[in-house]
Formats: sequence, structure tokens, C-alpha cells
Amino acid sequence: MPVSDLSKAMLKFLPVFLFSWLLLSALPLSVARAQDVGVPHIIVDQFGYLPNLEKVAIIKDPQIGFDGARSNKPGNRYAVIDTATGRALFSGTPTQWKNGQVDENSGDRVWHFDFSAVTASGQYVVRDLDRGVESYGFEIAPDVYTPILKAAFKTMYLQRAGFEKTAKFAGPWADKASHLGKGQDPQARLFNRMKDRSTERDLRGGWYDAGDYNKYTSWTANYVTWLLGAYLENPTVWTDDFGIPESGNGTPDILDEVKWGLDWLERMQNEDGAMLSVMSLAEGSPPSKSKGPSRYGPPNSSATVTSAGAFAIAARVYGGEDGKRYAARADKAWQWFEANPNVKFYNNDPRSNSEGLAAGQQEVEADRLAKKILISAIQMKAMRGDGYFDKVIQEVYDEIDPMQSNTPDGFEGMMAYDLLFHARQANTPPKFAARIKRDYEAKILNAYNGWPKIRSNEDAYRSYVDGYWWGSNSTKSRRGMVYTQAIAADLGSQSKTDYLNAASGYLHYIHGVNPLNKVYLSNMGGYGAENSVTEFYHAWFKDGTKWDKVGVSKIGPAPGFLVGGPNDSYSRDDCCDTVCGGYGAKMCKIPAKIPPSGQPPAKSYADFNEGWPINSWEVTENSNSYQIAYLRLLSKFAR
Repeated sequence: MPVSDLSKAMLKFLPVFLFSWLLLSALPLSVARAQDVGVPHIIVDQFGYLPNLEKVAIIKDPQIGFDGARSNKPGNRYAVIDTATGRALFSGTPTQWKNGQVDENSGDRVWHFDFSAVTASGQYVVRDLDRGVESYGFEIAPDVYTPILKAAFKTMYLQRAGFEKTAKFAGPWADKASHLGKGQDPQARLFNRMKDRSTERDLRGGWYDAGDYNKYTSWTANYVTWLLGAYLENPTVWTDDFGIPESGNGTPDILDEVKWGLDWLERMQNEDGAMLSVMSLAEGSPPSKSKGPSRYGPPNSSATVTSAGAFAIAARVYGGEDGKRYAARADKAWQWFEANPNVKFYNNDPRSNSEGLAAGQQEVEADRLAKKILISAIQMKAMRGDGYFDKVIQEVYDEIDPMQSNTPDGFEGMMAYDLLFHARQANTPPKFAARIKRDYEAKILNAYNGWPKIRSNEDAYRSYVDGYWWGSNSTKSRRGMVYTQAIAADLGSQSKTDYLNAASGYLHYIHGVNPLNKVYLSNMGGYGAENSVTEFYHAWFKDGTKWDKVGVSKIGPAPGFLVGGPNDSYSRDDCCDTVCGGYGAKMCKIPAKIPPSGQPPAKSYADFNEGWPINSWEVTENSNSYQIAYLRLLSKFAR
């Protein structure tokens, strides 16, 4: 989960009342929710599969959780049916997972039906021949994920601040440019000197970070680095036809989109190289209705060193005059950081008298700052080729031992993949490059929670993670990348196909192969998903607006947003224990004995978008960090 999510419950007092919550919360845990009625027990990737990779349908028999009353005894004969002809292309008997053991993460008994032998392109369902029930439909095709990649990527365009989204590109989610009014982004002021015109800065642009509209320098720098990393790893998939305003200009759309983030980072940099830390923006639905002032926080070391790395990778990718400018900015940021390594600013925190400035705390502890230094130094070395950065990288590596079994689960989870990039560079000291690769293989790829879990079929839904916490869908994506990055670095003793199959299990999970049989992307009915996210926490698509819920409100939320996912630590605000006054008291009287509460970890999810004190953002909020981790994984399977 991103840092910006950790303390959002402190600020998001956005009371909204959903009548259906009251109705559903009266149901006991053993009774299916309305959203579960009619959901097939045969679970597939609702978009589909690549012809030459594994294809395994999950047959579930719920035992524990909200759907426990819908126990399902599978038949003995299953078939893959071509929906165009009605013919069975393949048939067989499912295999029981772990001899009928109930999976503790899902509360289900599970069977696997392997139909990998089906490779012909077409539209299919999996049918229980004994009982006459079917899965949702799916496609098999070499380019089955390409439309999904484009839809999911386009959410970054919809997250642009200060940019008009016209109907030509945004459809019913068109909106005027936001946060450009008096006192807003073009006239943003320092948070504690709002009456002082001398602090005004033009800080327009950038992306809304998540379901709120705040903009965070460190996270934006990460997004730039991650997106450009995805581009460099598979440039051919990133074409110029993703349906954004820059499409057709001869530049890959991903580079146009990243440029939008870079433009904002440039505005956030002071002349001396320091980076302003954060911006707090008003909220409204749609975003152009946001009327409050924009405020920014002063520079800090964390934002500055992270931005140095983003400018450095941008200098290499863009080249030309842009590249020269980015390189100069990277140098200035790094130099300022080295001269000022301990400048802290705690936004939304009494330590800096900044309560109310953005939502998530962006200041970091020492070990996380060291990780940021490591990532940035890798990009600075790639840009400058200076052996000085080799020394920095090796010193930090020795200090924090960054290759650990839980590295892909953490805030700087992609650090391991940056290190693999460093190890592949011709001018990296050979012994150190070998050490990085050796550590990755031993401590991540072949760690207890890596390939051994895949080999032993440890996870009933074929996408093992250590736990389901805030932002678990992002963890799933980064875990899938453990294997795609091993391929990129030519590591490990398994075949490329083995690692692709392992990684695809995590992709299938997000596409519906999970205990809820739900695609964790929003409003994907137009892309073939029959059960995707209908509502999620976002200030634009908030409860009661025309963008609220698919099939209920006039429009529903935009497609392609990845939500945080199951979170078994979800809880309503502590206020509910004391029944705070006002609107919160109404919400706190509603029982919470339905998903996401009181469920097995992988079922700790529901589509809902209520604000405080229900705090749906702990489960359903989108985040650019989730989105980009998913895009980076998905791009390895698209064409």
C-alpha cells in the first residue's frame, strides 16, 4: 500500500449514506450477499488466456464466509465449450486441491480443471457437464490482453489534474480542467503562509494520486520511474494508439503520459535543486467542481532524492533537449540532497504544524530513505556512468541488505527490479552484478514465498502472497513480477514458460480468478468481464453522484481502475466505538457483519464507496501505485 493511504482515515471525513449497506448489513455471515447471487462457482479469467500458457479453471465449494451457505459439490465431468459452435473442444475431470482441505485464505474447498490443451483462438465457457452450470465467458487469443492494457493505462489520463477531458477521449467521464481557478494550482501557496502572495507558485499539472486529488512528489517520481521501466522492458507493446489526446503524434503514448508527470515535477523543483514535498488539493465531483485553494509543503530530502532518480531515467529515455534538461535537474536534485540529507517535513502532522495538508504522511524513516537513495543512485549511475554512484549503491546495499523474501511486498517493492536492471548494465562492477543476481535468486525468486510456493501449488487460487493487507492487489502484481523480472534478467533454473505461467497466475487473480469471482478493475463489462468492480472510493465517483455505481447510477465509474483489494485488517473508524455525533452516528449504528468484515482474508472485500467513518478507502480506493504495478505486469503478456 502506498504511504499516502496509511493515514487517510485521519482526514477523509466525507460522510455519505448508502441505503443498501443498511439492508445488507442485517444479513448473517452464512447468507450470500446480493452481489454474490448467481456468481458461478466455476472461476476463470474473465478476459481470457494466451494460447500457449497454462489455463486452469477453479471450481469452488464455499465453506466459510458470507457465501458459506452456497456450498457446491462439483460434478465429475467438465468441458471447454466453443460458444460459437456449441461444441466441446476438451473435457476432463477436475483435480481436488490438497485432498479436500479447506483453504484458510478463502474458506473454500477447491478443485482445479486444467484445460491448457485448448490453444485455438475463440470464445469459450467451462461447463460442468453433470450439473449443467457454466463459468463466465472468456477468450483465447494472442492479443487478448491488449484492450485491457489500453483501458487500464487510460486511467492515468483520467487522473490528470488541470487538464480538460473531452468527450472524444473520455466519453461520459468528460470534465473541464480542474484546480485552475483563483487560489488553486497556478497560484498555490505555502501551506502555513496562505496570506503571503510571495509564496505563490504555478504548480499546475500532475496526477491525482489516488481516490483523492492530492499530489505527492515522491510518489509521482516513483510513477515516472516505474512507467519508464515498463516501457524499457517491452517497448513494442507501448504503441501510439491508446486513445489519449496525444495518440497519433508519433510518440508512444506512455511517453506522452509520463511527460505529464515530469512537467509537474519540474514545477515542483526549486532553483537550488530541492523538491517541494506535497500538494493538497480541494475535492469535488467532478474534479472541475473543486473550489478550495491549493497548498504546498516545503522541500524535504526524501522527495528530492526520489525525484533525482526520476529525472535521471527520463534523461536517458527522452534524449535530445528534453533529456539534457532532465539530466541537469537530476544533477541539481542529487547535489541538493547530498548537501541536505536530513531535511524532514511531516505533512498532515503536528510535528510540522501541518494538520490537514494532504492525507498520507510522506516523510519516511531512515531505512526507507536508504531504499530511495539506492533506487535513485542506480538511475544516476545509468545516466552519468560515474563510478562514484557504484560506491553509493554498494554502500547502501551493504547497509540495508535489500534483497529479502518480503522485498516485493513493501513500499519500495520494485527496488529489487531496479537492482536487476543495474546488474544487467555493462559498466556495473562484475562481482557486484553477480552478487545482486545471486541474492535475487536465493532470497526472492527461490525464497520460501517464491518459486517453492508455486511448485507446491500452495495457493488454492494459484497466486500466493504472504497476506491480504491494504493494497493487496498491488502486492499481487509485484509478486507476479518476481517471475517476469527473472526472465528479463535471465535468472533461475526454470524455463521462461514456467516463470510466465507463475506470473500469469497473479494476472488471472486480478482478472477474476479469486474467491469472489470478481475482476478487480472497475466497470469492465464493455471489455468482456461479467463481474467487475461496480463502485469504488474516489472523490469523483463518490456515493450519490451519477458516477457512483454501475447499473444503478446514470453513468457509473470510469473503466479500468484497479482497486486496493481484500484487506483483512479493514475496520471502520474508532469513532464508531464511541458513536461520534452528527452524521457519523448514523453510520455507526449500522452493523458491520458483512464483507469486508468478518471474512477469511481473501474474501475481505466488497464493492462500496462510503467515506468516514465507514472508510471504504481501506478496501476499494484506487491508487496510481496499484495501477502502475499492474500495468507493468500486464504489459509482459500484451502484444
